[in-house]
Amino acid sequence: MIKNLLLIVVLAAMPFTKTMAADYAYFGFEPQIITNYVAVKKKMGYVRLTVELMIEDAANYEVVEHHAPLLRDAIINIIGQQPEAKVKSINGRYEIQRLCEEKVQSLLTQETGQPLIKKLLFTQWLEN
Repeated sequence: MIKNLLLIVVLAAMPFTKTMAADYAYFGFEPQIITNYVAVKKKMGYVRLTVELMIEDAANYEVVEHHAPLLRDAIINIIGQQPEAKVKSINGRYEIQRLCEEKVQSLLTQETGQPLIKKLLFTQWLEN
């Protein structure tokens, strides 16, 4: 009986923290993004990529979907300004991904008052 009472007192004294599972959603741009980049050679360089947005709250999926044309255009503009060396290097791709993520968050903040996305992911990347 004393053990049970002691257990109840200890449990009552412990602070309860409620941990909620993250309610993320993913938005993918369809069709894939295909755009040119600044090539050094006379040959035209292009990139085909798949972009996914990790949305912090699944309730904001429709808001992000509504702004998809604006976000897609921003991503295409950023990639189109990149030099060939950056497009073809792993570190360069990470830099491009970071630039795109910052731009998308900035545009969503400008349009909705919140960044709405946690992460921008390049899930496929093919360059010529």
